[in-house]
Amino acid sequence: MAETREVVLPIVGMTCVNCARTVERALKRTPGVLEASVNFAAEQAVVWLDPPAMDIRQAVERIRAAGYDVATATVELPVSGMTRPDDAHALEQALRSVSGVLEATVNPATGRAGVTYVVGLASLRGLIQAVREAGYEVVETAGELEETGADAEQAAREAELARQRRRLLVGLAFTLPTFWLSMQFDLLHSVMPGMIRPLLLDWMLLLLSTPVQFGVGWDFYRGAYRALRLGTANMDVLVALGTSAAYFYSLAVTLALTLGSTALGRHTYFETAAVIITLIVLGKYLEARAKGRASEAIRALIALQPERARVLRDGQEIEIPAGEVRVGDLLIVRPGERIPADGVVLEGRSAVDESMMTGESLPVEKGPGDRVLGGTINQHGLLKVEATHVGRDTVLAGMIRMVREAQGSRAPIQRLADQVSAVFVPIVMAVAALTFLGWLTIGGAGFTRAMVNAIAVLVVACPCAMGLATPTAIMVGTGRGATMGILFRSAQALEQLGRATVIALDKTGTLTQGRPVVTEVIPRADRTPEEVLALAASVEQGSEHLLAQAVVEAARTQGLPLEKPLGFSAWPGRGVAAQLNGSVVRVGKISWLQAEGVALEEWGEATRALQEKGRTTMLVARDGEVIGLIALADALKPEAAEAIAALHRLGVQTVMITGDNRRTAEAIAHQAGIDRVFAEVLPAEKAEIVRRLQGEGHRVAMVGDGVNDAPALAQADVGIAMGTGTAVAMETADVTLMRGDLRLLPQAIRLSRGTMRTIRQNLFWAFFYNVILIPVAAMGLLHPMMAAGAMAFSSIFVVTNSLRLRGFRA
Repeated sequence: MAETREVVLPIVGMTCVNCARTVERALKRTPGVLEASVNFAAEQAVVWLDPPAMDIRQAVERIRAAGYDVATATVELPVSGMTRPDDAHALEQALRSVSGVLEATVNPATGRAGVTYVVGLASLRGLIQAVREAGYEVVETAGELEETGADAEQAAREAELARQRRRLLVGLAFTLPTFWLSMQFDLLHSVMPGMIRPLLLDWMLLLLSTPVQFGVGWDFYRGAYRALRLGTANMDVLVALGTSAAYFYSLAVTLALTLGSTALGRHTYFETAAVIITLIVLGKYLEARAKGRASEAIRALIALQPERARVLRDGQEIEIPAGEVRVGDLLIVRPGERIPADGVVLEGRSAVDESMMTGESLPVEKGPGDRVLGGTINQHGLLKVEATHVGRDTVLAGMIRMVREAQGSRAPIQRLADQVSAVFVPIVMAVAALTFLGWLTIGGAGFTRAMVNAIAVLVVACPCAMGLATPTAIMVGTGRGATMGILFRSAQALEQLGRATVIALDKTGTLTQGRPVVTEVIPRADRTPEEVLALAASVEQGSEHLLAQAVVEAARTQGLPLEKPLGFSAWPGRGVAAQLNGSVVRVGKISWLQAEGVALEEWGEATRALQEKGRTTMLVARDGEVIGLIALADALKPEAAEAIAALHRLGVQTVMITGDNRRTAEAIAHQAGIDRVFAEVLPAEKAEIVRRLQGEGHRVAMVGDGVNDAPALAQADVGIAMGTGTAVAMETADVTLMRGDLRLLPQAIRLSRGTMRTIRQNLFWAFFYNVILIPVAAMGLLHPMMAAGAMAFSSIFVVTNSLRLRGFRA
């Protein structure tokens, strides 16, 4: 399995949950496909391939042979450098070797290469790179080459929706007069019971209903054929059977009446067949529109990718497609423009809107040395940015991949619905057959009544509602999480997080800011805190130690004037000294100053009290006399206590796991309100602590941000990484919080629980609907037309209920 490759194929043309099963079967029968999972709601297939034995073209061919399609994009590349007769063939081979390319044709006369590729598998940037690696060059004309993949996929979805709309309009155009004519006669018959149904009416209903049955309804016949050919049965089979029974029985009655025979009776059901088909098409159209809204979050992320970029090359500012930005390029980003790639600000200051990436509503100030993300908006200043990550390596591209994977994955709770859906249609067909035989024999009804009741059973059954119950909620829930700055790697992570009973947190960088800050300045009676801090910072300017930098930063933040020290000296691990205005100033540990002969009697108690709180203390002495004390700590994040309190309100216990000393750890835990502390833990022991908690019967979610947290993140039931942490932690984790705000943690748990609550509501409705209405139809208490309406409504209910998660407020 080490060599397997996972690809995601966007599928077009699926109309029911069993369509997904049909595509899945077709893919699993493809040589080289090890496993396949098709998500009807997300309209995509996740396929695991054995690369040495697999060409993705085979999978696409199997999908098309099953009657469906894959969203593709086509681009024309103007190519230069072709001088030999065999250049065109060589370039075609190079392009076809790119994963995801289905077809490549090169015209040496025009110098253009036409390439068709699967959206999401290949990209414009990858094609251009393949051309260059083959020894040729792509001629870029401003605005000619743009990444069209996302647009092509959206266009394919919109084309399918437009086709469904046309089917609906045609169905309404023929069904409404069919229904009106039939109802008019039934009303007259109720007034004049002896009135004989005119034969002309039946022929008119036949002419009006036939385009609906075989035009609008052709998709059902085609879908039923595909499913049966692959050894499965789907909703199309039920609809085709039910409507065909009504239509062909009515046709037989009409022909018999024309020949003067009343052996089959006088009543026809053309309007029933037409109304059933049109109502179901209406339901599918509304369902498709609703499903489109379910994937708005990922389309919004894709829309963040800028199309063009300004770069400095050879001293000239040029505009190129954003996909052509290379690592090391100097990007020029004007006010109001999106940043084309991840990078570091070299020049300029501005506020950057990162709301769609991190969920942070307020713009973030950026200056030289600060990191910026591709897709975010520069608000008011000119920035010069060095590109550090481009294309698929940007944070935005990673977010899009993660959301796609999560939306296409299956939650454990979906297994029951999958198992039921697998046998649902055969069971319904058996119930319909028993209904027909029961009414015909035991019930003593005639053929017509038995047939109508059997049709109602076939039509009212809705496997789609069960199939849509989980994936639509997962799609909307993960999408909503992305807009909040919470990325779920899989549906399983989304489900498991809400079940966590213990949240284990790393201390440094997770609960705390990850760097020391000045917390207290205590001066001698005749001094002010500002004087003590300014004097210490003036001396510490010469040191690179983290504590020294924290003192200098605190002084500069307060705007205190700093003097230039003379004769600076440092004693590693003890302190520093320098001359200021003719005086010797020392800043350091109490033991070092004591050794230097500084009197410390009155400062011992204050120092011990601060150390009990987990503070690091340093004394400031001038000419042998202590003038003040400075305390520092890796301060608790401002929102940490609020986040921990919110977790407690959700019924979740909190645990700190840290390598820091117990005194400091317990002080931080007390400030934050943490329930349990594991201190002085080696990195390798963090995973063992998580196992111990799991052994106590807890479902554990681990939150961390460093490389040393990766084993514990992997061991936990759910690993949660802070987006401000290391790449290793984020790659290991199941959930990523895009900004270092711990308040996202209770929000993520509430979102998980809200999504699971919606899934349970959907599943209850889907099962309840079928359990109640199938017997009602079998008892003859439900007309087939009402059954069709109920069936269409059931799927729409499930999707719209899931869409409520778009408005989730944490």
